[in-house]
Amino acid sequence: MTDKLTTTQETELEAAVLRRLLRHFDENKDVQNIELMTLAGFCRNCLSKWFVEAAKERGLAVDPDKAREKVYGMPYSEWKERYQPPATEEQLARFAAAEKAKAAKAK
Repeated sequence: MTDKLTTTQETELEAAVLRRLLRHFDENKDVQNIELMTLAGFCRNCLSKWFVEAAKERGLAVDPDKAREKVYGMPYSEWKERYQPPATEEQLARFAAAEKAKAAKAK
């Protein structure tokens, strides 16, 4: 195994990791976006926004709904209806506390 990767190899590995992350999220639909935001500071929606931003940085136009569909594996509205229950009071409270801590840390 080599420690030195070419730019192409590194890009291919990064793409493979993203595909694996998306597959992991698809296999774990019970993990809710609010929980991801609370624990990791990002969620599936963030990934789709980052996809659109990366495209824009490269002079490409990607429809935000198409980016979400890529991340969710189906139209977002369908995923939300099938897999996303309303956030509980406990989830909302943890999310609010995490956002407050993040804001305090940024100061």
